[in-house]
Amino acid sequence: MTRWITYAGPAGQDRAGIVLDGIVHGLEDGLSLRGLLEEGGAAALAAAAEAAAQAPVETVPYDDAVIRPLLRPPALRDAMCFNEHIRNCRPGELDPRHSRYPYFWFGNPAAILGARDDVRIFPESEKFDYELEIGAVIGTEGENLSPEEAEAAIVGYTVFCDWSARDLQRERLVAIKGKDGATTLGPVMVTKDEIEHRRAGKGFDLAMSVTRNGEVFTTGNWSSIDWSFGDIVSYVSRGTRIVPGDVIGSGTVGWGCLLEHAVSAPDTFPGWLKPGDRVELEVELIGRLQHRITEPVPWHPLSSGF
Repeated sequence: MTRWITYAGPAGQDRAGIVLDGIVHGLEDGLSLRGLLEEGGAAALAAAAEAAAQAPVETVPYDDAVIRPLLRPPALRDAMCFNEHIRNCRPGELDPRHSRYPYFWFGNPAAILGARDDVRIFPESEKFDYELEIGAVIGTEGENLSPEEAEAAIVGYTVFCDWSARDLQRERLVAIKGKDGATTLGPVMVTKDEIEHRRAGKGFDLAMSVTRNGEVFTTGNWSSIDWSFGDIVSYVSRGTRIVPGDVIGSGTVGWGCLLEHAVSAPDTFPGWLKPGDRVELEVELIGRLQHRITEPVPWHPLSSGF
């Protein structure tokens, strides 16, 4: 299985590599996952992976590696494609527009975290949340793609966590300050050919789970998605261009965030994330994110006083 990673080299620099049998095989300095994708997409990745496997510049046990953000994409988009999640958050009849379009919004590439980084609660938030998702990484430039062409443009998948301040998301004129403080991509990108044998429904038969402070809090499956990534990427490319290195999130799997529990089962809701909490988000065959939640930074009042 080809599993791409970005980790800290001996001088602290970002270094791209592949993970083989629990060992990170590093590439030479100057090569990055995004750079390889821009250079030649899947073919460039395959050649670099072979070089890393045969003659790595270094090897590091995966458990000892300092994992860095997988990549900083040219554009980061996040969709909403698991209808179970939408129904849990918004009880009642599903807005028919969700059956016509795979809704998405733009994220913040500068706020991407590594798979083991601490996550700061967003300033002002008292309702901080995780969202367990899949991220598709684009390997081929294209415009106005058909779903079949869009599927072919995907080079691999990663675990995607859209950290969310639910109070800020709902009370501001637009939701973005509840979303733009942190997104996790990682710990690796698995090339799509390596999971093809698990294709099921509009996704893949891969288990998804979240634990909070050691307690299993979410179980789901990618195959329950209501829009395929071919559909999602096709819609994203409608009238515009996608480029190598772009990342597009699936949206949250059913029961994949605290908000669903707060809305659907308020009597047993255990509360929002707080400093000291440890959250682990995992997708079968791809990997696990491991995060400690920390205090927010101070926020500065504006001229209005807020």
